[in-house]
Amino acid sequence: MTTSDASRGPSPDGSPDTAAVRPAEGYAGDVTPAQAHAWTQSGEAVLVDVRSDAEREWVGFVPGAVPLAWKQWPGMAPNPGFDDGLRAAAQGGRRLVLLCRSGVRSIAAAKRAAELGIEAYNILEGFEGDADADGHRGLRGGWRRHGLPWRQN
Repeated sequence: MTTSDASRGPSPDGSPDTAAVRPAEGYAGDVTPAQAHAWTQSGEAVLVDVRSDAEREWVGFVPGAVPLAWKQWPGMAPNPGFDDGLRAAAQGGRRLVLLCRSGVRSIAAAKRAAELGIEAYNILEGFEGDADADGHRGLRGGWRRHGLPWRQN
């Protein structure tokens, strides 16, 4: 998929462009960070950041994203309010794009969304991307690496 394919936005008839969606088992599919950004900017999707509060606070966050931890620090315990938070974010049948650190927890969260009847997509590469050979993140893909909007406190 090319960058231009990933960020096309709506099709000519106004329906969401799903040509860039990669099929997935158990949830709506995977999209690139650029596609997720295009959908959120056009109002076709709501970005839900499923990282812990600590990750968003210390590493950075996407302005306008719904903060809804899948698991919470410390101990990465499941968030008992996750289902209700997903339902609220998807109110009115809105599609969700889910962001975590590297695109792993957001798959689990997208599968849970599907179980709840919510259309949710995993954002490939996550916020920080994959770890490099030295175990450092932020250099191999991810929302930040692609130059998409983010802030840090």
